[in-house]
Amino acid sequence: MKKLFKKEIKFLIIFFVFSSNLYALPSIKGVLTADDESVAIDALLDGLHRDAHEGNFQTYFARYSSDAVFLGTDKTERWTIEEFKTYAKPAFADGHGWTYAVVERNWEGGGNTRWFDEILFNEKLGHCRGTGVVQLINGEWKIAHYALTMLVPNAIAADVGSQTQEADKQEIIK
Repeated sequence: MKKLFKKEIKFLIIFFVFSSNLYALPSIKGVLTADDESVAIDALLDGLHRDAHEGNFQTYFARYSSDAVFLGTDKTERWTIEEFKTYAKPAFADGHGWTYAVVERNWEGGGNTRWFDEILFNEKLGHCRGTGVVQLINGEWKIAHYALTMLVPNAIAADVGSQTQEADKQEIIK
């Protein structure tokens, strides 16, 4: 009888130790792998570009954090998210915001903050680069910072620089 009792006690101890360790592990449901996070973040930006193309004002801006900053291609275009909404509203009014096709995208960072750069193509501006920062806020990835720049081939950079300086002079004259 004592032998049987010792086996039961041993079994109960092993069972208790094993089961208590299971409770100490994080929930598998709540754990995202790096691949899952990459898919979620890519979906955020792909959705941003799709919403812009389709003129989906509400869903486009829902992808940004409440304190996001957007930098446009002009030196005067540094907007809070609310200022950017005011600027963009007329472009979205007809259901066709703007279209930038993703050519390439790169990600860096880890944890709750990532940064990216992407090469885009726009029919009017040609190749552009979008760079930004995304943050995981309350379990959802949001864009905290986005900057759009035009890519200028080195072969014509001096000419573009001269045109930019001339345009700056004309603004001063006004």
